Amino acid sequence: MSLLAGRLRFVLLALPALWWSSCATGPEGAMPSVSPEAPLASDAVMPLNAPMPPAEERPGLATKYGDELRDPMVRRSFVRASKQPVGTDRIYYNDRSGIEAMTSHPYKTGGTRQAAGGMVEWGIKSGFGYATCYESGGKRFVVGSPGKAYSIVVKNRCRSRVEVVLSVDGLDVMDGKPASFAKRGYLIAPGDTLEVKGWRSGWDTVARFEFSSVGASYANRRHGDTRNVGVIGLAVFGEKGADPWKWMPDEVERRESATPFATAP
Repeated sequence: MSLLAGRLRFVLLALPALWWSSCATGPEGAMPSVSPEAPLASDAVMPLNAPMPPAEERPGLATKYGDELRDPMVRRSFVRASKQPVGTDRIYYNDRSGIEAMTSHPYKTGGTRQAAGGMVEWGIKSGFGYATCYESGGKRFVVGSPGKAYSIVVKNRCRSRVEVVLSVDGLDVMDGKPASFAKRGYLIAPGDTLEVKGWRSGWDTVARFEFSSVGASYANRRHGDTRNVGVIGLAVFGEKGADPWKWMPDEVERRESATPFATAP
């Protein structure tokens, strides 16, 4: 399906204000409502008056609108505990030379890490496992390769549902427009894992995330704006009336390791 046809289809399908979840990956979720708020990872945004070279001349990686995949959604409801997220996180990505230019004394780390105070654990998968990941200066970096598909994986560590709003290159993964905390996201049931493989192009399909040149990126071809390429954002929301911190894995582990008899002096 062409990019224009995919966009037209999504606009027509998105008219009813409904909540949805992904059947293909198992977690609960919600389709977005559009609201013009600050993009995720706003402190990474370049100044608006900064000169920008043409997209075709910018080095490094961005993300293109790839082939369509089947990923149906079902209806669910969710009321946020607050308009503000419990926590946010971000992952920067680039090719190897770009990562070397962006980091100082990087060290290799695991493919996933916790966010939002441990409510979720997330990472980037590419190929047969998690993409090579480094940390430097408190920031997290993933190495990508042009033409390779990837997905965003988020695990809910809570005993209650959470909603996650995700962005790629400053664009919301649900509607492909500038990301904000006001957008609706995917719902994840307690203990479940969500895998988002692309931008949603309809109720039943997504367009695969694929590493590409900046010029070929979705941000450039749809919006003509490559200011925020190279960053993946996450915002986590708790559910109204639920305590996400109750019976977290750390507390369960402490209970299971309790000693029935005091140690002898």
